[in-house]
Amino acid sequence: MYDRLKGFRDFYPEEMAARREIIDTVEEACRRYGFRETASPHLERAEMWTDKSGEDIVEELYAFEDKGDRHVTLTPELTPTVARMVAAKQQELSKPIKWFSTRPFWRYEQVQQGRFREFYQTNIDIFGTDDPRADAEVIALGAQLLVDLGLDADDFEFRVSHRDILGAVLRSFDADVDVREAVRAVDKSDKLDENEYYDLLVDAGLSYDQAATFDERLSATTVETLDELAAFAGTEAARDAIDNLVAVLDAVEEFGASEYCELSLETARGFDYYTGVVFECFDATGEVSRSVFGGGRYDDLIESFGGESTPAVGFAPGYATLPLLLERAGVAPEESLSTDYYVLQVGDTESEAASVTRELRAQGYVVETDISDRSFGAQLGYADSINAETVVIVGENDLADGNYTLRDMETGDQETVPVSEFPE
Repeated sequence: MYDRLKGFRDFYPEEMAARREIIDTVEEACRRYGFRETASPHLERAEMWTDKSGEDIVEELYAFEDKGDRHVTLTPELTPTVARMVAAKQQELSKPIKWFSTRPFWRYEQVQQGRFREFYQTNIDIFGTDDPRADAEVIALGAQLLVDLGLDADDFEFRVSHRDILGAVLRSFDADVDVREAVRAVDKSDKLDENEYYDLLVDAGLSYDQAATFDERLSATTVETLDELAAFAGTEAARDAIDNLVAVLDAVEEFGASEYCELSLETARGFDYYTGVVFECFDATGEVSRSVFGGGRYDDLIESFGGESTPAVGFAPGYATLPLLLERAGVAPEESLSTDYYVLQVGDTESEAASVTRELRAQGYVVETDISDRSFGAQLGYADSINAETVVIVGENDLADGNYTLRDMETGDQETVPVSEFPE
Protein backbone atom coordinates (compact mmCIF):
# COMPACT_ATOMS: atom_id res chain seq x y z
CA MET A 1 0.00 0.00 0.00
CA TYR A 2 1.18 3.51 -0.80
CA ASP A 3 0.57 6.38 1.62
CA ARG A 4 -0.97 9.63 0.44
CA LEU A 5 1.51 12.51 0.27
CA LYS A 6 1.46 14.94 3.20
CA GLY A 7 -0.56 18.04 2.45
CA PHE A 8 -2.61 16.39 -0.30
CA ARG A 9 -6.17 15.15 0.05
CA ASP A 10 -8.53 12.55 -1.39
CA PHE A 11 -12.21 13.35 -1.82
CA TYR A 12 -14.58 10.38 -1.76
CA PRO A 13 -17.99 10.66 -3.48
CA GLU A 14 -19.92 11.90 -0.43
CA GLU A 15 -17.28 14.54 0.33
CA MET A 16 -17.06 15.52 -3.32
CA ALA A 17 -20.83 15.96 -3.58
CA ALA A 18 -20.75 18.57 -0.80
CA ARG A 19 -17.63 20.17 -2.24
CA ARG A 20 -19.19 20.34 -5.72
CA GLU A 21 -22.27 22.07 -4.29
CA ILE A 22 -20.07 24.79 -2.77
CA ILE A 23 -18.04 25.29 -5.96
CA ASP A 24 -21.16 25.36 -8.14
CA THR A 25 -22.73 28.00 -5.88
CA VAL A 26 -19.62 30.19 -6.06
CA GLU A 27 -19.34 29.86 -9.82
CA GLU A 28 -23.04 30.57 -10.37
CA ALA A 29 -22.68 33.83 -8.42
CA CYS A 30 -19.73 34.75 -10.66
CA ARG A 31 -21.78 34.12 -13.79
CA ARG A 32 -24.67 36.24 -12.51
CA TYR A 33 -22.23 39.14 -12.08
CA GLY A 34 -21.03 38.74 -15.67
CA PHE A 35 -17.71 37.01 -15.02
CA ARG A 36 -16.56 34.58 -17.74
CA GLU A 37 -14.78 31.30 -17.09
CA THR A 38 -11.17 30.69 -18.18
CA ALA A 39 -8.70 27.81 -17.87
CA SER A 40 -4.91 27.82 -17.81
CA PRO A 41 -1.93 25.44 -17.52
CA HIS A 42 -1.01 23.91 -14.20
CA LEU A 43 2.67 24.12 -15.15
CA GLU A 44 4.45 27.44 -15.79
CA ARG A 45 7.99 28.74 -16.11
CA ALA A 46 9.46 29.13 -12.64
CA GLU A 47 10.93 32.48 -13.71
CA MET A 48 7.44 33.97 -13.42
CA TRP A 49 7.98 33.76 -9.65
CA THR A 50 11.76 33.86 -9.21
CA ASP A 51 12.13 37.02 -11.31
CA LYS A 52 9.74 38.84 -8.97
CA SER A 53 10.57 37.26 -5.61
CA GLY A 54 14.12 35.94 -5.96
CA GLU A 55 15.54 32.44 -6.10
CA ASP A 56 14.62 31.78 -2.46
CA ILE A 57 10.97 31.43 -3.52
CA VAL A 58 11.91 28.08 -5.10
CA GLU A 59 11.90 26.57 -1.59
CA GLU A 60 8.13 27.17 -1.51
CA LEU A 61 7.44 25.81 -5.01
CA TYR A 62 7.07 22.40 -6.59
CA ALA A 63 9.75 23.35 -9.12
CA PHE A 64 11.98 21.14 -11.29
CA GLU A 65 13.88 20.94 -14.59
CA ASP A 66 11.78 19.36 -17.34
CA LYS A 67 13.09 17.19 -20.19
CA GLY A 68 13.74 20.32 -22.25
CA ASP A 69 15.95 21.72 -19.47
CA ARG A 70 13.34 24.37 -18.69
CA HIS A 71 12.96 25.47 -15.09
CA VAL A 72 9.24 24.93 -14.45
CA THR A 73 6.89 24.78 -11.49
CA LEU A 74 3.41 23.66 -10.59
CA THR A 75 1.57 26.96 -10.22
CA PRO A 76 1.40 28.25 -6.60
CA GLU A 77 -1.17 30.97 -7.48
CA LEU A 78 -3.07 32.25 -10.51
CA THR A 79 -2.30 35.98 -10.52
CA PRO A 80 0.93 35.83 -12.57
CA THR A 81 -0.67 33.35 -14.99
CA VAL A 82 -3.75 35.47 -15.60
CA ALA A 83 -1.52 38.54 -15.94
CA ARG A 84 0.41 36.69 -18.64
CA MET A 85 -2.85 35.77 -20.38
CA VAL A 86 -4.10 39.37 -20.40
CA ALA A 87 -0.73 40.70 -21.57
CA ALA A 88 -0.69 38.20 -24.47
CA LYS A 89 -4.04 39.36 -25.94
CA GLN A 90 -4.40 42.81 -24.47
CA GLN A 91 -5.44 44.55 -27.69
CA GLU A 92 -8.07 41.95 -28.56
CA LEU A 93 -9.91 41.85 -25.23
CA SER A 94 -12.90 44.08 -24.50
CA LYS A 95 -12.50 46.09 -21.31
CA PRO A 96 -13.31 45.63 -18.54
CA ILE A 97 -12.20 42.00 -18.59
CA LYS A 98 -14.13 39.97 -15.99
CA TRP A 99 -12.78 36.44 -15.55
CA PHE A 100 -13.06 33.58 -13.07
CA SER A 101 -11.37 30.19 -12.86
CA THR A 102 -11.57 27.26 -10.42
CA ARG A 103 -8.50 25.02 -10.29
CA PRO A 104 -5.79 23.52 -8.04
CA PHE A 105 -2.52 25.13 -6.93
CA TRP A 106 0.57 23.82 -5.16
CA ARG A 107 2.85 25.30 -2.51
CA TYR A 108 5.46 23.48 -0.48
CA GLU A 109 4.67 24.89 2.96
CA GLN A 110 3.80 23.85 6.49
CA VAL A 111 0.51 21.97 6.64
CA GLN A 112 -1.99 23.39 9.15
CA GLN A 113 -5.72 24.01 9.64
CA GLY A 114 -7.19 25.22 6.36
CA ARG A 115 -3.82 25.09 4.58
CA PHE A 116 -2.59 22.23 2.40
CA ARG A 117 0.17 21.76 -0.16
CA GLU A 118 -2.38 21.14 -2.89
CA PHE A 119 -5.38 23.44 -2.64
CA TYR A 120 -8.26 24.59 -4.81
CA GLN A 121 -9.66 28.07 -5.21
CA THR A 122 -11.77 30.20 -7.53
CA ASN A 123 -9.89 33.26 -8.79
CA ILE A 124 -12.14 36.20 -9.65
CA ASP A 125 -10.64 39.26 -11.36
CA ILE A 126 -11.54 42.48 -13.18
CA PHE A 127 -8.96 44.00 -15.54
CA GLY A 128 -9.00 47.31 -17.39
CA THR A 129 -10.70 49.73 -15.01
CA ASP A 130 -9.56 51.65 -11.93
CA ASP A 131 -13.07 52.89 -11.14
CA PRO A 132 -13.90 52.43 -7.44
CA ARG A 133 -17.05 50.60 -8.53
CA ALA A 134 -14.87 47.73 -9.80
CA ASP A 135 -13.37 47.27 -6.31
CA ALA A 136 -16.88 47.51 -4.87
CA GLU A 137 -18.23 44.93 -7.31
CA VAL A 138 -15.72 42.26 -6.32
CA ILE A 139 -16.47 42.93 -2.63
CA ALA A 140 -20.21 42.75 -3.34
CA LEU A 141 -19.72 39.50 -5.27
CA GLY A 142 -17.72 38.08 -2.37
CA ALA A 143 -20.59 38.87 -0.02
CA GLN A 144 -23.17 37.53 -2.49
CA LEU A 145 -21.57 34.13 -2.88
CA LEU A 146 -21.37 33.75 0.90
CA VAL A 147 -25.04 34.67 1.24
CA ASP A 148 -25.87 32.19 -1.53
CA LEU A 149 -24.08 29.55 0.54
CA GLY A 150 -26.43 30.24 3.46
CA LEU A 151 -24.44 32.77 5.53
CA ASP A 152 -25.59 36.19 6.77
CA ALA A 153 -24.10 39.35 8.28
CA ASP A 154 -23.75 37.67 11.68
CA ASP A 155 -21.50 34.99 10.17
CA PHE A 156 -18.81 36.91 8.28
CA GLU A 157 -17.22 40.33 7.87
CA PHE A 158 -15.04 41.99 5.25
CA ARG A 159 -12.21 44.10 6.65
CA VAL A 160 -11.39 46.75 4.07
CA SER A 161 -8.18 48.79 3.91
CA HIS A 162 -5.88 50.61 1.46
CA ARG A 163 -2.21 49.83 0.96
CA ASP A 164 -1.38 53.37 -0.20
CA ILE A 165 -2.73 54.83 3.05
CA LEU A 166 -0.33 52.62 4.99
CA GLY A 167 2.55 53.65 2.74
CA ALA A 168 1.74 57.36 2.99
CA VAL A 169 1.55 57.26 6.79
CA LEU A 170 4.82 55.33 7.05
CA ARG A 171 6.61 57.81 4.78
CA SER A 172 5.39 60.72 6.92
CA PHE A 173 7.72 59.70 9.75
CA ASP A 174 11.19 61.17 9.98
CA ALA A 175 12.81 57.78 9.40
CA ASP A 176 14.33 55.63 6.68
CA VAL A 177 11.43 53.17 6.53
CA ASP A 178 11.35 50.01 4.44
CA VAL A 179 7.66 50.36 3.55
CA ARG A 180 7.38 46.86 2.15
CA GLU A 181 8.68 45.26 5.34
CA ALA A 182 6.53 47.52 7.51
CA VAL A 183 3.40 46.58 5.55
CA ARG A 184 4.30 42.91 5.93
CA ALA A 185 4.51 43.52 9.68
CA VAL A 186 1.01 45.03 9.62
CA ASP A 187 -0.22 41.94 7.77
CA LYS A 188 1.11 39.74 10.59
CA SER A 189 -0.01 42.02 13.44
CA ASP A 190 -3.13 40.07 14.45
CA LYS A 191 -0.97 36.97 15.04
CA LEU A 192 1.63 38.76 17.20
CA ASP A 193 1.67 40.37 20.60
CA GLU A 194 2.31 44.11 20.73
CA ASN A 195 6.03 43.88 21.48
CA GLU A 196 6.66 41.40 18.65
CA TYR A 197 4.71 43.63 16.26
CA TYR A 198 6.59 46.77 17.30
CA ASP A 199 9.91 44.92 16.97
CA LEU A 200 9.08 44.17 13.33
CA LEU A 201 8.22 47.82 12.71
CA VAL A 202 11.51 48.85 14.35
CA ASP A 203 13.33 46.38 12.11
CA ALA A 204 11.64 48.12 9.15
CA GLY A 205 13.11 51.49 10.21
CA LEU A 206 10.74 53.12 12.71
CA SER A 207 11.71 53.98 16.25
CA TYR A 208 9.77 52.28 19.03
CA ASP A 209 7.80 55.49 19.72
CA GLN A 210 7.08 55.91 16.00
CA ALA A 211 5.87 52.30 15.85
CA ALA A 212 3.46 53.00 18.71
CA THR A 213 2.20 56.17 16.99
CA PHE A 214 1.78 54.33 13.70
CA ASP A 215 -0.17 51.57 15.41
CA GLU A 216 -2.42 54.13 17.11
CA ARG A 217 -3.10 55.94 13.83
CA LEU A 218 -4.23 52.70 12.17
CA SER A 219 -7.19 52.57 14.56
CA ALA A 220 -9.14 54.97 12.28
CA THR A 221 -12.59 53.48 11.63
CA THR A 222 -14.69 56.42 10.34
CA VAL A 223 -14.51 58.99 7.57
CA GLU A 224 -13.77 61.64 10.22
CA THR A 225 -10.81 59.73 11.66
CA LEU A 226 -9.57 59.08 8.12
CA ASP A 227 -9.57 62.84 7.58
CA GLU A 228 -7.49 63.20 10.74
CA LEU A 229 -5.12 60.55 9.38
CA ALA A 230 -4.78 62.47 6.11
CA ALA A 231 -3.90 65.60 8.05
CA PHE A 232 -1.33 63.65 10.09
CA ALA A 233 0.34 62.25 6.96
CA GLY A 234 0.17 65.68 5.34
CA THR A 235 0.66 64.50 1.76
CA GLU A 236 -1.41 64.53 -1.41
CA ALA A 237 -0.78 60.79 -1.75
CA ALA A 238 -2.45 60.14 1.59
CA ARG A 239 -5.43 62.33 0.70
CA ASP A 240 -5.84 60.61 -2.69
CA ALA A 241 -5.70 57.14 -1.14
CA ILE A 242 -8.23 58.03 1.54
CA ASP A 243 -10.58 59.58 -1.05
CA ASN A 244 -10.29 56.40 -3.12
CA LEU A 245 -11.08 54.18 -0.13
CA VAL A 246 -14.11 56.27 0.79
CA ALA A 247 -15.33 56.13 -2.84
CA VAL A 248 -15.05 52.33 -2.80
CA LEU A 249 -16.96 52.06 0.47
CA ASP A 250 -19.66 54.39 -0.91
CA ALA A 251 -19.98 52.16 -3.99
CA VAL A 252 -20.14 49.07 -1.79
CA GLU A 253 -23.11 50.65 -0.05
CA GLU A 254 -24.77 51.33 -3.42
CA PHE A 255 -24.28 47.66 -4.32
CA GLY A 256 -26.03 46.67 -1.08
CA ALA A 257 -23.05 45.06 0.64
CA SER A 258 -22.03 47.66 3.25
CA GLU A 259 -23.55 45.66 6.12
CA TYR A 260 -20.84 43.04 5.58
CA CYS A 261 -17.91 45.50 5.60
CA GLU A 262 -15.90 47.41 8.16
CA LEU A 263 -12.97 49.80 7.79
CA SER A 264 -9.80 48.14 9.11
CA LEU A 265 -6.44 49.72 8.31
CA GLU A 266 -4.74 46.86 10.19
CA THR A 267 -5.63 44.72 7.16
CA ALA A 268 -2.71 44.85 4.74
CA ARG A 269 -2.46 41.63 2.67
CA GLY A 270 1.12 40.41 2.56
CA PHE A 271 1.66 40.11 -1.18
CA ASP A 272 3.85 42.87 -2.60
CA TYR A 273 1.84 43.29 -5.81
CA TYR A 274 -1.18 44.88 -4.09
CA THR A 275 -1.38 48.61 -4.84
CA GLY A 276 -4.65 50.04 -3.48
CA VAL A 277 -7.77 48.80 -1.74
CA VAL A 278 -7.35 45.39 -0.07
CA PHE A 279 -9.81 43.32 1.92
CA GLU A 280 -10.06 40.07 3.85
CA CYS A 281 -13.06 37.98 4.86
CA PHE A 282 -13.19 36.68 8.44
CA ASP A 283 -15.51 34.57 10.53
CA ALA A 284 -17.49 37.19 12.50
CA THR A 285 -17.46 34.97 15.60
CA GLY A 286 -13.70 34.40 15.50
CA GLU A 287 -14.02 30.63 15.77
CA VAL A 288 -12.29 30.22 12.41
CA SER A 289 -9.13 32.02 13.44
CA ARG A 290 -7.60 32.67 10.03
CA SER A 291 -8.71 34.70 7.03
CA VAL A 292 -11.31 32.85 4.95
CA PHE A 293 -10.18 34.61 1.77
CA GLY A 294 -8.94 37.99 0.62
CA GLY A 295 -8.15 40.16 -2.34
CA GLY A 296 -7.54 43.67 -3.56
CA ARG A 297 -6.22 45.91 -6.31
CA TYR A 298 -2.99 45.15 -8.19
CA ASP A 299 -2.62 47.79 -10.91
CA ASP A 300 1.06 47.22 -11.78
CA LEU A 301 1.16 43.47 -12.33
CA ILE A 302 0.15 43.25 -16.01
CA GLU A 303 2.80 45.78 -16.97
CA SER A 304 5.41 43.81 -15.02
CA PHE A 305 4.67 40.86 -17.33
CA GLY A 306 5.30 42.85 -20.50
CA GLY A 307 1.80 44.14 -21.12
CA GLU A 308 0.49 47.66 -21.16
CA SER A 309 -0.37 49.39 -17.91
CA THR A 310 -3.65 47.75 -16.87
CA PRO A 311 -5.52 48.33 -13.61
CA ALA A 312 -6.80 45.14 -11.96
CA VAL A 313 -8.68 44.01 -8.88
CA GLY A 314 -9.72 40.56 -7.67
CA PHE A 315 -10.01 37.95 -4.93
CA ALA A 316 -9.88 34.18 -4.52
CA PRO A 317 -12.10 32.10 -2.20
CA GLY A 318 -10.41 28.80 -1.40
CA TYR A 319 -12.01 25.43 -0.70
CA ALA A 320 -9.92 24.59 2.35
CA THR A 321 -10.90 27.59 4.50
CA LEU A 322 -14.37 28.35 3.11
CA PRO A 323 -15.86 25.01 4.28
CA LEU A 324 -14.54 25.74 7.79
CA LEU A 325 -16.73 28.85 7.94
CA LEU A 326 -19.76 27.00 6.54
CA GLU A 327 -19.31 24.20 9.08
CA ARG A 328 -19.00 26.67 11.95
CA ALA A 329 -22.20 28.41 10.83
CA GLY A 330 -24.05 25.11 10.42
CA VAL A 331 -24.76 25.59 6.71
CA ALA A 332 -22.23 23.22 5.15
CA PRO A 333 -23.79 20.98 2.48
CA GLU A 334 -24.52 17.44 3.61
CA GLU A 335 -21.92 14.89 2.62
CA SER A 336 -24.20 12.34 0.99
CA LEU A 337 -25.01 10.77 -2.34
CA SER A 338 -28.21 11.56 -4.22
CA THR A 339 -29.97 9.25 -6.68
CA ASP A 340 -33.40 9.81 -8.21
CA TYR A 341 -34.18 6.23 -9.33
CA TYR A 342 -32.79 2.75 -8.95
CA VAL A 343 -34.15 0.30 -11.53
CA LEU A 344 -34.31 -3.10 -9.84
CA GLN A 345 -34.43 -6.29 -11.90
CA VAL A 346 -36.34 -9.42 -10.84
CA GLY A 347 -35.97 -12.46 -13.06
CA ASP A 348 -35.13 -12.28 -16.76
CA THR A 349 -35.95 -8.56 -17.18
CA GLU A 350 -32.56 -7.14 -18.12
CA SER A 351 -33.73 -5.75 -21.46
CA GLU A 352 -36.86 -4.11 -20.02
CA ALA A 353 -34.89 -2.64 -17.08
CA ALA A 354 -32.33 -1.21 -19.48
CA SER A 355 -35.13 0.44 -21.46
CA VAL A 356 -36.58 2.06 -18.32
CA THR A 357 -33.11 3.21 -17.29
CA ARG A 358 -32.52 4.84 -20.69
CA GLU A 359 -35.88 6.64 -20.60
CA LEU A 360 -35.33 8.06 -17.14
CA ARG A 361 -31.78 9.18 -17.91
CA ALA A 362 -33.00 10.83 -21.11
CA GLN A 363 -35.33 12.93 -18.94
CA GLY A 364 -32.37 14.16 -16.90
CA TYR A 365 -32.69 11.99 -13.80
CA VAL A 366 -29.83 10.38 -11.88
CA VAL A 367 -30.45 6.67 -12.42
CA GLU A 368 -28.68 3.44 -11.54
CA THR A 369 -29.54 -0.18 -12.28
CA ASP A 370 -28.03 -3.58 -11.50
CA ILE A 371 -24.74 -4.35 -13.25
CA SER A 372 -23.57 -7.08 -10.86
CA ASP A 373 -26.26 -9.79 -11.18
CA ARG A 374 -27.35 -9.37 -7.55
CA SER A 375 -30.34 -10.72 -5.69
CA PHE A 376 -33.48 -8.71 -4.95
CA GLY A 377 -32.35 -8.00 -1.38
CA ALA A 378 -28.82 -7.06 -2.44
CA GLN A 379 -30.17 -4.66 -5.05
CA LEU A 380 -32.52 -3.07 -2.54
CA GLY A 381 -29.65 -2.68 -0.07
CA TYR A 382 -27.52 -1.02 -2.71
CA ALA A 383 -30.37 1.35 -3.64
CA ASP A 384 -30.57 2.38 0.00
CA SER A 385 -26.78 2.92 0.20
CA ILE A 386 -26.86 5.40 -2.71
CA ASN A 387 -29.88 7.26 -1.27
CA ALA A 388 -32.19 6.33 -4.12
CA GLU A 389 -35.44 8.25 -3.77
CA THR A 390 -37.50 5.74 -5.76
CA VAL A 391 -36.92 2.13 -6.78
CA VAL A 392 -38.56 0.96 -10.01
CA ILE A 393 -39.06 -2.80 -9.67
CA VAL A 394 -39.08 -4.45 -13.08
CA GLY A 395 -40.28 -7.99 -12.35
CA GLU A 396 -41.43 -10.86 -14.57
CA ASN A 397 -44.83 -11.20 -12.84
CA ASP A 398 -45.57 -7.47 -12.97
CA LEU A 399 -44.54 -7.27 -16.61
CA ALA A 400 -46.90 -10.12 -17.44
CA ASP A 401 -49.68 -7.87 -16.14
CA GLY A 402 -48.28 -4.81 -17.95
CA ASN A 403 -47.06 -3.09 -14.76
CA TYR A 404 -44.04 -1.83 -12.85
CA THR A 405 -43.86 -1.47 -9.06
CA LEU A 406 -42.58 1.81 -7.58
CA ARG A 407 -41.16 1.82 -4.06
CA ASP A 408 -40.71 5.08 -2.11
CA MET A 409 -37.47 4.45 -0.24
CA GLU A 410 -38.20 6.99 2.50
CA THR A 411 -41.63 5.67 3.48
CA GLY A 412 -41.44 2.12 2.15
CA ASP A 413 -44.77 2.61 0.36
CA GLN A 414 -45.25 0.79 -2.94
CA GLU A 415 -47.64 1.29 -5.83
CA THR A 416 -48.20 -0.47 -9.12
CA VAL A 417 -48.30 1.64 -12.29
CA PRO A 418 -49.06 0.61 -15.88
CA VAL A 419 -46.03 0.33 -18.17
CA SER A 420 -47.87 2.57 -20.64
CA GLU A 421 -48.09 5.43 -18.09
CA PHE A 422 -44.49 5.29 -16.87
CA PRO A 423 -42.39 7.38 -16.51
CA GLU A 424 -44.81 10.22 -17.29
